[in-house]
Amino acid sequence: MKQAIHYTDLHFEHEVWAKELAFLKDEVAFFERRLEELVSKNSDKEVLALLEQFQNRFIRQKEVIDELKHDINIHEDKLQQFIEEHPVAIEHVRFNDQAILRDKMDTNRKLYHDLKTEYFKFMSKWM
Repeated sequence: MKQAIHYTDLHFEHEVWAKELAFLKDEVAFFERRLEELVSKNSDKEVLALLEQFQNRFIRQKEVIDELKHDINIHEDKLQQFIEEHPVAIEHVRFNDQAILRDKMDTNRKLYHDLKTEYFKFMSKWM
């Protein structure tokens, strides 16, 4: 059974997610800069191979962030379009909950947490 939700709650959730994703993107950039420092300090092939894996995972993480931002923007645009087309009824309308998008955000949080944990272990060992 789908849960009905008010547009202000959907909009608020979109804003929270957008801020969260912006923070993650900044954090990934920070982590990438630290990897660059490690490259300049270490020429061990094992370390460089692991470093490359993290670089690739960070590239993929940035792609996922962009995909999630795109999905949020599409959902927000649809919501805004409905509001513009039905301004009088908007206070009485309930929308389908965005469970799929929320699940994607939750999954990303878990995967990113795992990546971050592995990254910190790697950096503490080799930095």
